[in-house]
Amino acid sequence: MTQILYRSAFELAKDIKAGTLSSERVLDFYLDRIQRFNPALNAVVAMDIDAARARAKAADLAAGRGEDWGPLHGVPITVKDALATQGLVTVGGIPARAGQVPETDAVSVARYRAAGAIIVGKTNVPFMSADLQSYNEVYGVTNNPWNVERTCGGSSGGAAAALAAGLSALEVGSDIGGSIRTPAHFNGIFGHKPSYGIVSQQGHIPPGQTVITESDLSVVGPLGVCAADVAQALDVLLGPGSLDSKAWRVDLPPPRFQSIGDLRVAVWADDEFCPVDEDIRDAIVAAGRSLEAAGASVDFEARPKFDLAENHRTYLRLMMSVMGAGMPQSVFDMAQKVAASADPNDHSDSLEQMRGIAMSHRDWAKASEQRLKNRAEWERFFEQYDVVLCPCAPATAFAHDHTPDMSARHLTINGEQRPYTDMMRWAGVTLNAGLPASVAPVGMSRDGLPIGVQIAGAYLEDKTTLAVAALLEQHHQGFVPPPGYAH
Repeated sequence: MTQILYRSAFELAKDIKAGTLSSERVLDFYLDRIQRFNPALNAVVAMDIDAARARAKAADLAAGRGEDWGPLHGVPITVKDALATQGLVTVGGIPARAGQVPETDAVSVARYRAAGAIIVGKTNVPFMSADLQSYNEVYGVTNNPWNVERTCGGSSGGAAAALAAGLSALEVGSDIGGSIRTPAHFNGIFGHKPSYGIVSQQGHIPPGQTVITESDLSVVGPLGVCAADVAQALDVLLGPGSLDSKAWRVDLPPPRFQSIGDLRVAVWADDEFCPVDEDIRDAIVAAGRSLEAAGASVDFEARPKFDLAENHRTYLRLMMSVMGAGMPQSVFDMAQKVAASADPNDHSDSLEQMRGIAMSHRDWAKASEQRLKNRAEWERFFEQYDVVLCPCAPATAFAHDHTPDMSARHLTINGEQRPYTDMMRWAGVTLNAGLPASVAPVGMSRDGLPIGVQIAGAYLEDKTTLAVAALLEQHHQGFVPPPGYAH
């Protein structure tokens, strides 16, 4: 019997096209998994089974005629509910959108479909994809398959939980605050945050399916259970949106190294700016040691030369200028008052977020110039190193905490209470410069939760970071199913 569970989506497609496996059988397999496991997780929150069955039947008939729909021919997948799906309800965690069915696909969804994929269902997100936990008033809370008392992360949390539990073959997520990387880390899967601008965001909600502008900072990228799937899925997703597609194409350079002996790795496992749990630090160091043992040159002391605190402030302001654009006028007015009356030496995360919402275009231009200076510093750093291994987040999956005021939430890191927003600090280190960052599982915490590593590289050198993820999968650790989900 051909294996389906946790198998590469692209390998499944090859078998479907060859006729050794039917799309209908694969669909039935995933529908059975969803029926058995999703009630405890609430990862898949909407489905169109009839449409999926019709598409699977058509995929098998096409394969029988020798037709090739593409590299995902007949493979059932799920999609993050922040991305519009034609004919399938898309809510984005927003109560006002409950029941709304888009007339068109998001660009990324359309590219998966054009590659032959079958969209079976949607996976849960936070309200407006604006939290590190996936819950909302429409669909409720999504749990982590490793421990249902813990969050699956956000905002691509339902996507990551579905993959880890074997409910889907492939996913697509989005990331402006760690929303691909943190859930991949929390659930023990692979993911990739692309270089900014190389995958279209059109059809992401918010702002809305008809908005054709590409938001600052945010990216759309793949998640999967193996490094090869994430790399191949990125190739499927690559390319501009409708306004730019006449003239430009994405042609990423190949990996910087041909053999592991040529690879230069920096390991940045912890920092005073954002201390990480000891288990995470040790797992990232161990991943570096594995690459070193396999022949790579590894430096455990190298650091880029820019101010992390300043970078974080710039990141928070730029991020909130994007997210604040869709907020009500009352929120903008409140943010302006708070920012105007605040102590200019107060750089708390909550205040910097208010400054971002209220930011003038003049101040935005200054902040944008600063992040470009940081990107230039990263480029100098990557003259000596090919990638840097660093944390996705300072903690593993934490207990559900839905306190309405996020500033009142806290994390516990090495026994010390830390602000909830510290979860975004490592995400912003690389995102603010638009860098590519792949995620690979590298260990387990002492309380049995997955640990992932962020593999960052120079801007537009996505294939290098993805190649290192594959090396870690080979020489250190691959995907491990959560207990109880391997059969």
